[in-house]
Order: sequence, then structure tokens, then C-alpha cells
Amino acid sequence: MLRVRPKTTSIFRSEVMSLVQLYIPSDVARFTVSQLGEMGLVEFRDLNADVSAFQRSFVSDVRRFDEIERKLRYLRLQIERSDVDIYDFLDEDFAGRSRGPRDIDEMEERINAHESRVLKLTAAYKSLQLKHLELVENKHVLEEVSSLFSEITGRQQPSVTRGGSIGRSGTAAGSSNRYDTAPLLGRTDTSSRRSIGSMDAARAGDALDFDVEAGPSSIGHDINVGFITGVISRDRISTLERVLWRSLRGNMFLNYIDIEEPIHDPKQDGPIYKSAFIVFAHGESLRDRATKIAESLGATLYHVDSSAERRQEELIDTMSRIDDLHQILENNNVARINELTSVSEQINTWFTVVRKEKATYHTLNLCNYDANRNCLIAEGWCATNDIAAVQSALHIATEDAGSNVPTVLQELRTTKEPPTFIRTNRFTDGFQNIVDAYGVPKAGEVNPGLFTCITFPFLFALMFGDLGHGFLMTICAGLLCFYERKLAWLAKDESMRMFYSGRYIILLMGIFSMYTGFLYNDIFSRAMGLFASGWVWPTDSGGEGVIVEATKLAHTYAIGIDPAWHHASNSLLFTNSYKMKMSIVLGVIHMTLGICLQVPNALHFKKRINIIHVFVPQIIFLFSIFGYLVFTILFKWSTDWYARDASGELTHISPPSLLNMLIYMFLSPGNVSESERMFRGQAALQTFLLLIALVCVPWMLLVKPLILRREHRKIISEGYGRISTHVRVSTEDDVMGGAVVLTEQEEMEEDDFDFADIMINQTIHTIEFCLNSISNTASYLRLWALSLAHAQLSEVLWTMIFLPTLKMSGATQPIAIVCGFSVWFNLTFGILIGMEGLSAFLHALRLHWVEFNNKFYNGTGVKFEPFSFKAILDEAEE
Repeated sequence: MLRVRPKTTSIFRSEVMSLVQLYIPSDVARFTVSQLGEMGLVEFRDLNADVSAFQRSFVSDVRRFDEIERKLRYLRLQIERSDVDIYDFLDEDFAGRSRGPRDIDEMEERINAHESRVLKLTAAYKSLQLKHLELVENKHVLEEVSSLFSEITGRQQPSVTRGGSIGRSGTAAGSSNRYDTAPLLGRTDTSSRRSIGSMDAARAGDALDFDVEAGPSSIGHDINVGFITGVISRDRISTLERVLWRSLRGNMFLNYIDIEEPIHDPKQDGPIYKSAFIVFAHGESLRDRATKIAESLGATLYHVDSSAERRQEELIDTMSRIDDLHQILENNNVARINELTSVSEQINTWFTVVRKEKATYHTLNLCNYDANRNCLIAEGWCATNDIAAVQSALHIATEDAGSNVPTVLQELRTTKEPPTFIRTNRFTDGFQNIVDAYGVPKAGEVNPGLFTCITFPFLFALMFGDLGHGFLMTICAGLLCFYERKLAWLAKDESMRMFYSGRYIILLMGIFSMYTGFLYNDIFSRAMGLFASGWVWPTDSGGEGVIVEATKLAHTYAIGIDPAWHHASNSLLFTNSYKMKMSIVLGVIHMTLGICLQVPNALHFKKRINIIHVFVPQIIFLFSIFGYLVFTILFKWSTDWYARDASGELTHISPPSLLNMLIYMFLSPGNVSESERMFRGQAALQTFLLLIALVCVPWMLLVKPLILRREHRKIISEGYGRISTHVRVSTEDDVMGGAVVLTEQEEMEEDDFDFADIMINQTIHTIEFCLNSISNTASYLRLWALSLAHAQLSEVLWTMIFLPTLKMSGATQPIAIVCGFSVWFNLTFGILIGMEGLSAFLHALRLHWVEFNNKFYNGTGVKFEPFSFKAILDEAEE
């Protein structure tokens, strides 16, 4: 039987939660959990906490879908690298329904087939690219060697034999020719070729005349000067020069040319600029050393024949093979693109299904398996209001599985602390996130999110009040709200996610800012004369620099601040006084609301002692000091301090200073100077209020701990001991064959009563409340400070940037106005709305977290996180 419990769907408190137990037949387990995942109503508990993840029942299924997901990630990576568009398509018929084992097997076979074909095509493509790279580099090497030998032929340098060595004619050793004057480390630079060293050094002093590329008959005897050729990255050619020169001690000749077009290297997966080089060295050991140095620096060496005819034949053959290989690469790439295109049409659906199935088996691993009943036992939390929907989902899962054995649900009695579930919508979700950032409400605790929906934008608007700035903010937020579906992609952008998720907060902040700006009579720091002013300025101003006084009329301005104050020299004194007192009044009201919310918390948790001995002394303490301050502010506002009687004498003295009055209320109780007196009996009233505040301190400090100690002693004297810490719930009356399943509940561990701990805790809370009453009230003065800063900065931007352009004359005035307006608008939007808006937002956030929440809110709850496919898919996309 389901236990009947009170239900609520209000944001004022969290939902009433139920701990439910499910008996799921094995053949419908996957269908049941999948259906519950689609609904997103149940938070499953881990009944196998003592079992490692590798020893659970469905670990093989989880690994299977991990492997499938890995293959899908590989396919998606290849799609992105090939610049193939991924279709934004989701097959709801397949991804949104319960899938049988056959459907999953067919999907896996298709994914495996696609992966196998893509792997083969990719491997072949990379292999062909490597072969193409070798041929292209070989072509450039052949061209470089042929070009170099052509130059040598023109200069009649030593001939190179077919074995890669330079021959020598019959000229006597030690004789010299015109090349003997070349420097040992000579560097020759042309537009395309650079060289280091000299052929004289390579010949080690044998400077003779040769016929280049002559046949064997022209060779006297071999001096064994050979060469190596290859290709190296352009940024390493200078390193190769230095290392070869130092290692071979100058007995070398290096010539290289930069390859103009970049070469695509499949190993680096991108284009690389390279250089072709040739190194002449004397002796086999020097050539071997040069080979090892070049290879260590990442060079690729190629064999080049010394015969010009064979080099020409090899060059032609290489270019022909490059053309053939290029055609093969294009065909391979087309086949690969076609294969990836067919994958891109279904990859989103496959990802969705695989993630759902993997999450399903993860959840099944949280359940216990009952071998006697051949079923899985699951426990979880769900809202009491949603139990009917859960039962409906269980019935649908049973039908989808084609089983005749239904899943049984029963509600358990428990003393466990349930998770906190607060139903929100698009409007309230942003405000609830502000509260959750401070702390999740405890189950049954009053949720500050309900009041934050109004108080947060209102306090923000008090600091940001300007009709024009509020209008711009409202327009921006209104567009975000109106086109929220089209702009949903902003939620995926890290920098714009905050603005998109808080669009309704920004909308209300803009609307409230327009309201407070209307009351402040501010629109871009300008006044609005919507109603008849209560002041009139004299027609004769008396000239520039002369101070004149406005005349008060019989009526007052209808709504808000009179626009006449905007033109007055003492405007700042008036607005400062007005906004400062307004901040105190609204701050005390806000804190009073927070203290009053202790009452519904105490009633819900059945702690009436907190009402009498916590709430009552706190509210009396606050009202006896700061409530009195609010009364004096309202009294001062409502009194005409400059009224005169029939004889023309002032009926009141000058307006008293409320700050001095509050200070001397503590320093000199019972005494009020004549200049500070506001009404008769003020001194006696202040003394009475001060005594009440002093009485409230020991009331908050001692009464509650003493009552708790008395009740504890009474329980002990009556012989009641601790209740057993293990409570077990029997389900022997359920419908499953009369079997008994015992579910062990969480231990009800009650700490021993310790009066010292309670007393220390109460002392800390009492001191904190008394001190915070003063500091928190002063903290609300930030409403005045930021409002003043915002208004003054707006005034500066207007008078310093845009107003001078309106006073200009001549043909350049239109251009100046356009430029001035552009600069003024950009600074207004960037500084006043952007930076000032962020500042006001943070200060409003602090007023709620520190000054308001700490009066009644613990925020020690655990957020309800149901098993939901939607949440899992959203998290995966982020």
C-alpha cells in the first residue's frame, strides 16, 4: 500500500519525496530502466556500494557500449578531419523508444562495418600519402642534383663517377688552378640555392682539372669523394650546416635549395616547408658520419645516380608515378568521403542510443539481484506526486518487453534525509540557480528562490535605476527570451551561457530598473518633466554665477523625484540623503522578512521552541534598535521642518541628525539634546527600547539551551534509552510469492546530549546575530553608494562626450553629433550597462547570500538528481 502523504508543487518548499522499492523481473529490467530514464523521475540508490565496479553484474555490457562509443568517436573525428558536414538529424523512432537486443545488435554490426571500411580506406590513404611524399621529395632531390651538376659542368669541376665518387685526371698532385683561392668555408648565395664549404676542401687539397660526368676512360685514379642527398625540414637546415661543419671539420661541401611549395606530410598531418640538400665528403667514414647526422635531424635520404641519363630517366619515371598516385589518392579520398557521409547521417542517432544504453546498464549495476525471484531489486527517491507517473512508465515497459510479469513498486517508510527537489520552469530556473550556488535547501526548508524572484531584481534596480539604461537592458533580454529557441546554441558557448541561462533574470532587472529610474526621474542622467513641478525658478536669474533659490509651490510632484532638483546646485545633497535613508528602510524590511521566515521553518520541522526563544527575541532586538531608526526616518520625512505658525515663527527646530541620535542613544541613554529632539517622550522611549534590546540578549543566549537540558533530563529520568540504530522494513505482505525481503535503513545515530556544545553553539549564534544586525544594516548602504556612482558616471558621459557636440555650430556639427553619439552609446553600453550592471548584480547577490539568507536558511540539502537521459545527453554535449 502506498502511504498517503501531503503533496505540494509550490516553489516555497521542496517536493515531498518518497523512497520507493522496485521488484523488476530480469527479462524486463532493461526496458524498465530505459523507460524511467526517458521520464527522468527516479534517483536510484546504489545498493552495491561495497562491490567494486569490475565485479558488478552488467560490467560486460558497459564495456561493450564503451567500445561502441569509442568507435563512434573515431568516426566522428575522421568526419571532422575530412570537413564532412554532420547532419543535425535524430531518428526519434529509433532513439526515443525502447530498443530490443536485436536492434542493438544490428546497430553494432553497422557501426563495425563502417569502422572497418573507414579504417582500411584511411590506412590505404595514409600509405599512399607516404608514398606520394617520398616521390615528391625524390623529384625535388633529382632536380637539385641535376641543377648542381649542370653548374659544375659549366665550371668544369671534378667529374663524378657512377659510384658516387669524384674522379681525377692526370694532372700532378699539388699543382694549383683558379679554384685554389676559394675559402675553406665559402658560402655562395643565389636566389634559390645556398652552399657552404668548398669543393677544394672536399678534395682535401687535390686541385685538378676534370671533365664532369666523363666516362671511365677519362678517370685517372679515384680520390673517393662521394655525396649524399636528401630532404630536411627548412627550420633544421641551419642546424644541419653547423653540425656537419663542426663534425667533419670543414671537409665537406653542402648545397641546398628551398622547396617553394609546402609538402603535405601525413605524419605531421599538415603542410611542411622543406629543403633539398646534397653533401659532398671525402672518404667512406665521413659520408657515413654525415648520413647519421642528417638522419638524426629528421632528414630523409635518397639515392641519386651519378649518371645524367639515368637521373633524367628516373626523374621522368618519378613524375609519371606521382601523376598516377595522385589519381589513386583522389579516388581513395572520394570513396572515403562517401563512406563518412553515409556515417554522418546516422552518427547523432547512434551516439544518442549508445549513451542511453550505457547509462541504462550503469543504473542496472546499482540494483541487487534476487536469484530466488529471478528479479532485480532497486531503490530510489521520487516525488510523491510522481509515483503514479512512475507506475505508468513501469506498465509501458512491461508491454514493450512482451512480458506478463509486471514490475512491483512499493513505498518504504524511512528516516533518511530525502534529496531536495524543487520544480522550476524557464522563468524560475535562473533564480533557483542563484540560491543553489549558496546552498541547496534542506528537504522541507523554506526556499529563498521564491522571494529572490522579486527581491533580487528590485535590489539590483535600486543600484542601477535609470529609465534609459533599464530600457536597453530590457530590449536585449527580451530578444533573448523571444528568440530563445533560435538562440539555444548560446547555451553551448562558454562565454554566453551565463547570459542565456539568466535571460529572465536580466529581463526583470531591466524592467525594475526602468521602474526605479522613473522614480529617480533619470533617463540617461536627464530629467523628465512628466508632471507639474512643485518648484518654480525665478524669471530673473541675476546673471551667471549668481545663486538663486527656487520657490516652493502648494503642490508636489506627482510621482518620483521632482525634476527641479536635477538643475539645483544642492541636488547631490538631496539625493544622497534621500537614497541613504531609503537604503536603510528597505534593508531593515528585507532582513525582517528573513527573520520572519524562521516561523514556517520551525512549524514544518516541529521545533516550536525556535519560535518563542529564537524568532521572538531576534525580531524584538531588531525592531527595538533599527525598527526605531526606520520609524524616525519616516517621521522625519513626513514632518515639515520649515513650517511656520500664524505669527511667522518656525514651528520646529532644524531637522535633527539621525546618525547622532542613534549614537547617543547608546552613549547617553535617557538624554536627548534639544537640537536632536524629534517628539515628546523621545528620551523615555529610547531608554525603554534599549532595555528591551538588552533583555533579548540573555533570552536568545540562555533560555533555549536550558529548556533543551530540562527536556533531556526528563527523558532520562523516565527511563527512555536510545532507540535501536537498525530499523528494518519487512515486505513479506507483498504480492511476490510471500517471500520476505528486508531492506536495511540508514542508522538513526543520535549524538549524546552535550549541554556544553549546545551552549557554545547558542553563544556563537547570539553574538553573530547581534553584531550582524549592525553590520548587515550598514551593508545595505551599498544601495545608495552604487546608485550615486551610477548616476554620476552617467552624468559625466553625457556632459563630457555627447553634450559638447550638441553645442557646436558650423558644417561639421552633424558629423560631430554622429561621432559623439557613437562614442557615447558604446561607452554607455559597455561601461554603464556592462560593467556597472555586473557590479550591481554582484552586490545584489551578496545582499541575498549574506544579509538575507543567513537569517533563516541553512542550505545543507542534497540536490535531487534523477536518472534522466536528457540530463546525460546534455552533459555529454557540453
